[in-house]
Amino acid sequence: MKSRFIPWIALPVLALGASPLAAETLREALTKAYVNNPTLAGARDAQRANDENVPIAKARGLPSVDLSGTFNENIKSAANSFFTPGRQILGQVALAVPLYTGGAVRNSVRAADARVKAGQANLRGAESDLFTAVVSTYLDVLRDESIVGLNQGQVSVLRTNLEATKDRFEVGDLTRTDVAQSEARLAIAQSQLESTEAQLIASRERYIQLVGTAPVALVQPPTLPGLPDTALNAVDRALDNNPDLAAAKKAADAASFDIASAKASRLPRIQGVANTNYANSLGSVGPGVPGKSTSVAAGVQASIPLFQGGGPSAQVRQAQARAGQSMEQVIEVERSIVAQTRSAYAIWQAANAVIVSSEKAVAANSLSLEGVRAENSVGNRSILDILNAEQELLNSKVQLVSARRNAYVAGFAVLAAMGQAEARDLGLDGGLLYDPQLNFERVRKKIWDWADDPAPKADSTRTVDIPAQNPSIKP
Repeated sequence: MKSRFIPWIALPVLALGASPLAAETLREALTKAYVNNPTLAGARDAQRANDENVPIAKARGLPSVDLSGTFNENIKSAANSFFTPGRQILGQVALAVPLYTGGAVRNSVRAADARVKAGQANLRGAESDLFTAVVSTYLDVLRDESIVGLNQGQVSVLRTNLEATKDRFEVGDLTRTDVAQSEARLAIAQSQLESTEAQLIASRERYIQLVGTAPVALVQPPTLPGLPDTALNAVDRALDNNPDLAAAKKAADAASFDIASAKASRLPRIQGVANTNYANSLGSVGPGVPGKSTSVAAGVQASIPLFQGGGPSAQVRQAQARAGQSMEQVIEVERSIVAQTRSAYAIWQAANAVIVSSEKAVAANSLSLEGVRAENSVGNRSILDILNAEQELLNSKVQLVSARRNAYVAGFAVLAAMGQAEARDLGLDGGLLYDPQLNFERVRKKIWDWADDPAPKADSTRTVDIPAQNPSIKP
């Protein structure tokens, strides 16, 4: 049972609207990844396996019943054995009920339960990591398409400039140097175009890897809501909601229960026992001798460990060391979250500032190019001045496109660090969310030995049949 979802109400943290015909929005890309991505599907399988540790731990404290049977054929009996049967069937039913285990079962169940909670938090983190990667790749495709378009336009402009330069050279208005400069800039622009086209193909293939389908007419994403106004507020919210930190804390709780479970190996164990035995000689003893017998016994069995070669102490020390390690990991994760949140916030702020500067640069360079061309027409500027102005305009446009991509990705990274970039936050289409708690509730009380699930099968989709991507873009 792998498709356990619950109805939900979409939270408008990302109001990613419906897409126009034959286009794809960020919400649709995230939904596809949520349903089809093998990394996330594998994380769900891993969590379902983790859920089973609770009933496994509980089983150690439940009664056990064993049935055994034996058939003996005595080929040769002792000479003084007058009542040894020639053949015999023996059967036994044995019942054992743990009464006291020193707290081993109780603490093992608590540890398993804490690890389930840690696993659920890790699954939230896996969702957040996947969505962050999808957002980054989605914006990469948009950025690279824009940069390819800009470079294609640059090549077209430089090709036109070269033709005009050659015409003016033919009439003696320009020199061979002007023609050579124009040819060199066109060759450089063509090589840059090829590099950007290769980058676009790589981004599209990465998109297919994450989302499971090829990107088609991606729509510009909406503004990210809910971003904090200061880095301090971002860190405070991250420390309260980050799934990685929640998982580390639950893992530390589980490690503390492991210590108590290890200590139980030095304590007495008591169990109730009962068995019934049946024997049948199948008439092989002789006439007048009873061939069947039945016996029933019940009692209490206690075992008190006196010496175990130092094994229990080693297990306790091992559990204590691992508990110390888990405590350090909580601090390590906390440090990492603080650093990541502050860094993402700083990158987001810086990218926003770069956007403002780049917009001004694009406007200024556009005006400058017009002026240089006008001055060139009256002989006050050279062809090289025009080429330089065109290159500066292209550079500023590419910088603007990259800054917009960087700002969006960094802003989403801030949301992810604050624990607000999960499926429950993104308003995904489909109306259903995967809830790992449903599977845990389903299996935690199962005690039947034959309650298997159906044979496993892959839920994610393959991409081998999707055609290789090309750098073509639509105007």
